[in-house]
Amino acid sequence: MTRLYAATSNPGKLRDFEAAAGAAAAVPDTAHIIIEPLPGLNDLAAPPEDEPTFAANARLKAVYYSRFAPGEIVIADDSGLEVDALDGEPGVRSARYAADTGFQVEGATTDETNNLLLLRNLAGVPAGRRQGRYRCVIAAARDGACLCKGEGTVEGEILTEPRGTGGFGYDPLFYIPSLGKTMAEIDLGTKHRISHRGHALRALLGKMGLG
Repeated sequence: MTRLYAATSNPGKLRDFEAAAGAAAAVPDTAHIIIEPLPGLNDLAAPPEDEPTFAANARLKAVYYSRFAPGEIVIADDSGLEVDALDGEPGVRSARYAADTGFQVEGATTDETNNLLLLRNLAGVPAGRRQGRYRCVIAAARDGACLCKGEGTVEGEILTEPRGTGGFGYDPLFYIPSLGKTMAEIDLGTKHRISHRGHALRALLGKMGLG
């Protein structure tokens, strides 16, 4: 059995990680993997996520948090949405997209506010020019040293209104043409199979000899 500690308190990310670990465990001749939240994470000061790329931010977080779990492997991801018509925005600032600009909507959650800002910025952009992708990089570290990284992407289109109640972040707006559904309309198993986070975690586990 291999235990990995995830440096995130985001319940959506934890569900994705746990689903990926469960799928890996079902494959014959692969290690049994358990992914759990890093103990005491909420009591730790978060490092600044000020690097310009997903890979650099993921590495920074994994290295930082691994120092609080001696001898253990800690994984951390940085992920987000890149929209071609917005020159790659929101990119590494996806989680803080609205906060960066001061855009606010009374009574709306952070995810809802980010989605509303995205729709506002894409107003007038026609179908066929609303392509984008989810990108994710996951880094693994032990005792302050980065071991390896895995990267994954999934291509899609941005709708003009949300669909679905599953997922988190921009999932209700992220439409996957091959499935005819948004990321918020698919089940967790399908999401792991096709998502950026699923691809990144499989790539990471492969590099670690666990997948």
